[in-house]
Amino acid sequence: MNLNLFACRRWALLCLALTFTATVYAQQKPKFRVIAFYTGKSDLAHISFVHEANKWFPEMGRKYHFAYDSTNNWTNLNAQFLAQYQVVLFLDTRPEAPEQRAAFEQYMKNGGAWMGFHFSAFALTPSSFTQNWDWYHNEFLGSGQYVSNTWRPTTAIVRQENKHPVLKGLPKKFTAQPNEWYRWEHDLRTNPDITILLAIDSASFPLGTGPKPSEIWHSGYYPVVWTNKHYRMIYMNMGHNDMDYEHKFDNTNRTLSSTFGNADQSKLIINSLLWLGKTTR
Repeated sequence: MNLNLFACRRWALLCLALTFTATVYAQQKPKFRVIAFYTGKSDLAHISFVHEANKWFPEMGRKYHFAYDSTNNWTNLNAQFLAQYQVVLFLDTRPEAPEQRAAFEQYMKNGGAWMGFHFSAFALTPSSFTQNWDWYHNEFLGSGQYVSNTWRPTTAIVRQENKHPVLKGLPKKFTAQPNEWYRWEHDLRTNPDITILLAIDSASFPLGTGPKPSEIWHSGYYPVVWTNKHYRMIYMNMGHNDMDYEHKFDNTNRTLSSTFGNADQSKLIINSLLWLGKTTR
């Protein structure tokens, strides 16, 4: 065999092997890393959502090439641990310890990203989750305290309020999954730092089935997804599945709806996560 030809073939095979190795490595290396914090103890609907999220996000991670970890150990909310991740999720609650809160605030002010669901924004004085964290509830979220909610968990028609990358490819209005919808202390429309992305459309009214009259909304303005211009963050009121409450004492804990069982809502969530992962430090 011609030695020059042999050398060329060897070189070609080596280049092919290196290209293949680089391709595999690129496919395996995540574009960004996500850590989800949760408690998952008290409310059946919140527990159902946490289980669903911890199954759905890893599936999306394999599809969109991000890494997803989750933990119910809130002591991990510290600078050293958070340095491994580009995006933090709060699935159902918020941190309570002062050092955890300080670490999260510093993480966000240093360019980290966050997405929170439903109960992660809850605060009510008096309650088990008092409003004792002004930066988080008043500055970061801008919503202040929880005021009231609809009941029973029902679908709602939501509409786009502003242009934003996370809304790309979504219809101007779509039907969201069953949820317990929250009303807040502050009018987010008056906050120049807040960009409301989705709000309840009037076609949803009456929203809720009661039995209490206050649990049925007939009018009003209710933002359900928003972002703060000074932080890489998205808050979504979604995250409370409908449950078989009538038989909750039978220990069936049967889930009657799925937060991720809707193509439009799921697209919103994954759009938001990919935007957060792309725009972080």
